[in-house]
Amino acid sequence: MGAVGLLYVGAVLFLNGMMLLGKVDPRAAGVFNLFVGALQVITPTVLIIANLARPIEILGASGIYLFGFTYLYVGINLLGGFDSTGVGYFSLFVAVMAVGYSFANFRLLGDPAFGVIWLYWAYLWFLFFMLLGLKRAGITMYTGWVTAIEGWVTAAIPAFLILTGYWRNPQVLAVILAVFGVVVFGALWPLTRGKEPSVATPAPSEERGTSEEAHRPRYT
Repeated sequence: MGAVGLLYVGAVLFLNGMMLLGKVDPRAAGVFNLFVGALQVITPTVLIIANLARPIEILGASGIYLFGFTYLYVGINLLGGFDSTGVGYFSLFVAVMAVGYSFANFRLLGDPAFGVIWLYWAYLWFLFFMLLGLKRAGITMYTGWVTAIEGWVTAAIPAFLILTGYWRNPQVLAVILAVFGVVVFGALWPLTRGKEPSVATPAPSEERGTSEEAHRPRYT
């Protein structure tokens, strides 16, 4: 994945996590999802066109579309107020494919650190499936925290380290990431499961008569 695009994946995951935690209005988050979704569709297209004779490069670029389409889908759903099940079941597809891309990073691309990161994403998108596709509202706060944390751990920080030349020793990084994920996400589960997030404050232009439920974050 291109490091510049990965940086903004971190931004949108953090923003979406804050939305699920009730800190950001869904429609406000929807606009930024469209920005990042468009970037994550344009970027792999350019990379593939520039590397038509290099299958490994095409393999690496192809996974970016999974995120681009997710954010475009989420942005449209948030702004249009559509039901979340479509996004949820697409997230299940992404989760399954992310396991495959993890395998590719371990075995074909020689990057165990991103092999672990793809497993992080597989777990996160499976949570999106549970929350949005199966409507398991009890995991909203847990999913929000996992989303926000992954925005930094799997995207923003790795992207910045890659851009500055400090992304080194992928074997060591893989171990650190694996341990961090198991400990932190395992500890979050009993602390957040079943708890209700706070509700984002409505924008001043919204009608006062709109119910509280309409402003509850519903998307990734």
